[in-house]
Amino acid sequence: MALPGRELASTGLISVVDDDVWAREGLRDLISAIGYDVRTFESAEEFVASGSIAETACLITDLNMPGMSGLELQAYLRSAGHRMPIIIVTAYATEEHRSRALKDGATSFLTKPLDERMLLGCLAQAIVSPTR
Repeated sequence: MALPGRELASTGLISVVDDDVWAREGLRDLISAIGYDVRTFESAEEFVASGSIAETACLITDLNMPGMSGLELQAYLRSAGHRMPIIIVTAYATEEHRSRALKDGATSFLTKPLDERMLLGCLAQAIVSPTR
């Protein structure tokens, strides 16, 4: 079965930020299985300090994390001039969070448990139409 994104696998680094180890490793395994270079981070602060921002072609971040939230990370990146596509994922979606994320430039807002095909489709679309 062909998965969305297979043909775009050489487009750059996909960074995944999620404090849940199972979610983080699951996303890494799924995305790397179709050939993307994936780097994972336990927190937004770890991602910001990593030096990986400039090479990130797309960021997938959890919404609710200790410390800096996904929305705060998105705001930080935008205020610093970074325009990579951002996909926000959460197990605790509210319409307020969804609206704010999309208004502030997120390319997608997805609810956990994630539909793998939908996530890979959103990732492929984000890579094809970056917001940088």
